[in-house]
Amino acid sequence: MYLNAPLARYRLREACIRLTGMFNRFVAVLPCIIACCMAIAAPSAAAAPPTTSATTRPLNILWLSIEDTSPWFACYGDKTAPTPNIDRLAREGIRYTHAFATTPVCAPARHTIITGMYATSTGAMHMRNGSRSAAANRNPNDAYKDIPLYEAVPPPEVRCFPEYLRAAGWYTTNNAKTDYQFKPPVTAWDENSGKAHWRNRKPDQPFFAVFNCNFTHESQAFPDAEKRSDVVKPADVPVPPYYPDTPTVRDTLAQTYNNIVAMDKWLGDHLAELEKAKLLDSTIVVFFSDHGVGLPRGKRAPYNSGTRVPLIVRFPDGKGAGTTDERLVSFIDWAPTTLSLAGIKPPAYMRGVPFLGQFAGGDAPKHAFATADRMDATKDTIRTLTDGRYRYVRNFRPEIGHLPPMSYRDQLEMMQDVKALRASGKATPEQWQIVETSKPPEEFYDTEADPHEVKNVVDAPEHQARVKEMREALERWMAETGDLGLIQPESKLVKEKLWPPDGVQPTTSAPTGTVARAGDGKATLTVTCDTDGASIGYRRKGEQGWALYVQPVPVDAGGEYELVAQRIGFLRSEVTTAKSAARAQ
Repeated sequence: MYLNAPLARYRLREACIRLTGMFNRFVAVLPCIIACCMAIAAPSAAAAPPTTSATTRPLNILWLSIEDTSPWFACYGDKTAPTPNIDRLAREGIRYTHAFATTPVCAPARHTIITGMYATSTGAMHMRNGSRSAAANRNPNDAYKDIPLYEAVPPPEVRCFPEYLRAAGWYTTNNAKTDYQFKPPVTAWDENSGKAHWRNRKPDQPFFAVFNCNFTHESQAFPDAEKRSDVVKPADVPVPPYYPDTPTVRDTLAQTYNNIVAMDKWLGDHLAELEKAKLLDSTIVVFFSDHGVGLPRGKRAPYNSGTRVPLIVRFPDGKGAGTTDERLVSFIDWAPTTLSLAGIKPPAYMRGVPFLGQFAGGDAPKHAFATADRMDATKDTIRTLTDGRYRYVRNFRPEIGHLPPMSYRDQLEMMQDVKALRASGKATPEQWQIVETSKPPEEFYDTEADPHEVKNVVDAPEHQARVKEMREALERWMAETGDLGLIQPESKLVKEKLWPPDGVQPTTSAPTGTVARAGDGKATLTVTCDTDGASIGYRRKGEQGWALYVQPVPVDAGGEYELVAQRIGFLRSEVTTAKSAARAQ
């Protein structure tokens, strides 16, 4: 009950808040409703989480997240760069061969990871919506002139999924990238900074910790980037057929592989840290990238080069060690799978399917869907799906090429050779995607026969039945998920869907709370908020972090308590102070 009851109360509290809003927000009776619901339903809210063999304490979960990296590792068949730590993880864990990002660029993909919702269903599909690329802003044509700044607004029941873990007793940390397409509520994590670490938890408290490595980010292949390794030489790199084979292209590829070498050491350091703390045998380790390689026609592209990612999961008991899993998995599955590993039933709003843990066992999805919309100031609308072998692509803006001008990407030196190839008119048939200034309305690829996806066979007679099936599946998915990417311009999206009616960001209502004294220096803090879907935080005045409010909580009668609330996509409330109530009789 230590882990299950608080989570049940957290969920029931949110359910009661939504019902209260529907019935004119009977805030005055909300605490009573919550208390009754908790007493009835708390015992059955969650299943028992996986535990260590020596104790009944749940297993820890560690995410080692990297950026802009396709599965260019020996364990996936590419031996260009030495990656002994990744290879060790693969020997000791389960290696997934068909893992896909939901967007081939970081912010919309990370939005899906943290919420369990497709970015196109919440207004998070454009890269980015809350800030502007400095490189694009230097464009003299005022690239962002008709693009507003805003935040995605999921339905009120949606939470940053680590809140469910916090409610169930886990210590949650993020070090340190967010990029969620909204400002995360202060309740999303116990710690969220470059200093966040599982070491700061209470004794024996299970943790969910995320560490992000940017060594492999696109920017780290720019000419002025730090050179972290010089193991891989330009002469030794494989050159994909869609690139020109030039010294500059080889230099950029070598730098990318050398960044992988440095990242592999980073991963090894984190595994060694767990071993030193004697925690490797009680921690599930999950290693993945946020999308494909940060090079032209990789990052931002709707193909395997932009969406297929490495994924390795290591269990401390050796479960599945050294095996591969061909199941289709996608970022939409990350949040429900992590909750399932913690023994927490994923909420119904999450669109994904748990593929590990207590609530796994359902059929694998037939398709993995991905979207690509505005990238910095360059507008586009692409939808795609794959079944692991075949890929269908729908281009809603065929007048825009696959590699349109983009100030940020153009800082890669190899882009000069790409532009020269385009100007020369000497591109090979395999290079059409990087030189053409338009694209076909539809594309279809057989990745078994054409692993680089350069031969569009959408019109081939032998594929017509499958093309029709996947086209219809994509259209159904877009309708079912309420694809907001089709609403243009973005100012219309903001005014009509995200911040109606005038496009002004709403502010979360200030929470109200009371401290009811019960004698013997004890008291109970009770908090409510009028904004549907708001997460509530509290802390004793003078403390730094915010605790997640789940239920009326015992506090020190002599303390003064600050309160804050925020719904995702809304401005944070003002900080208020809980008022003292009459002593309970």
